[in-house]
Amino acid sequence: MEEQLFDTGGAARRRGQTRVPEEERPLAVRMRPAKLDELVGQQHLLGPDSPLRRAIEDGRPHSMILYGPPGTGKTTIARLLAENAQAAFEEISAVSAGRQEVREVLERADHRLAASGQPTIFFLDEIHRFNKAQQDALLPAVEEGLVALVGATTENPYFEVISALISRCRIYELRDLADADVLVLLRRALGDPRGIPDPPDVEEAALDFIAARAAGDARSALSGLELAVETARDRDGVVTLPVAEEAMQRKAVLYDKGGDRHYDLISAWIKATRGSDPDASLLYLAAMVEGGEDPRFIARRMVVLASEDIGNADPRALDVAVNTAHAVEHVGMPECVHNLAQASVYLALAPKSNASYRALAEARRWVREHGPVNPPDALRSAAYPGAKALGRGKDYDYPHSRPDGVSPQELMPPEAEGERFLELSDHGHEASLRERLEEINRGRGR
Repeated sequence: MEEQLFDTGGAARRRGQTRVPEEERPLAVRMRPAKLDELVGQQHLLGPDSPLRRAIEDGRPHSMILYGPPGTGKTTIARLLAENAQAAFEEISAVSAGRQEVREVLERADHRLAASGQPTIFFLDEIHRFNKAQQDALLPAVEEGLVALVGATTENPYFEVISALISRCRIYELRDLADADVLVLLRRALGDPRGIPDPPDVEEAALDFIAARAAGDARSALSGLELAVETARDRDGVVTLPVAEEAMQRKAVLYDKGGDRHYDLISAWIKATRGSDPDASLLYLAAMVEGGEDPRFIARRMVVLASEDIGNADPRALDVAVNTAHAVEHVGMPECVHNLAQASVYLALAPKSNASYRALAEARRWVREHGPVNPPDALRSAAYPGAKALGRGKDYDYPHSRPDGVSPQELMPPEAEGERFLELSDHGHEASLRERLEEINRGRGR
């Protein structure tokens, strides 16, 4: 039975064939590139004389992790590696497989190598779904060269794959296909013998829509085209824009709350908001909301940004952010998105200053360099028995006893006298605070 499930070296397994007749297989499978020149996109990885291109063309595969969005060519690259190397192609998914399945793959690879010298490409899809122990089990085979491991993942491997495995693999990051690349694939499917038989008329607007809505995912685009053609044949025989819209529906936003897009989108939101672009701020907010990000996480970042990037240029920004965080907790999804949107616009349009942030950083640097801070005796607490006998609080000059409420008394410890950490900006409310600080310094004789 196992021999039926796993071809131990035949060409059928290398080509990824199954018992399903060719004409009944999904269009995306039928149109999978059979040679490197048919692969579109990823020129940053497959340019002339690039390491990955040489590995494929020369039939000299190495262990690698292909990292990128769905439908960008990870499986195709793995199959081309096996085809050009005349290697057996073993494929399992980490979603459903465990250590036993991996062990069986490695045993077959060992038998194959001993019997005929044939190498094995071990394609492990969704490698990030394996836990540490499962990933550890791969190490000896990869290190000894028993298999060339090709791991595929939509998640950043530096977050999801153990460092020992990463150090033994090359990491290749695939990118979303451009709309133009997807259009090439769609037109190929309409004119290639492997593609749609007797293709109907397809409006250019429909092709453009499918390419754009696929968001760089070739598999999604070809599946959408196939469904649109089936729908058109049940009607007037033409793939129009409305037919394409119906076929594609609304594509789910690709997002993982623990992966790249989580970090990239919140980083983009912070930078757009700090950069005072409310439209960009709202766009990244919308991407997070549509992707299912926890609104409490977004609200927390708003509270941080209000102090870190706006500060006293607009003290109300912190009130807005904190109130938004309360609203998110009280209202919840989906209505709290309106609170987030209001805050996002306010924070983007607020005057910006990182003076407090920079001042604290400078003060902390001074503490790290100079060690413990010992306040002058006059500033120390005199609220406990015996404190006065120790001189605590002695000669403290109470500012409220001064007509202008400002004392000339030195408040820095002796070793820090003359240090200045705060440099207020001339933006928003902070400009008036700057004038107030200058007035205070004059009153203190500075």
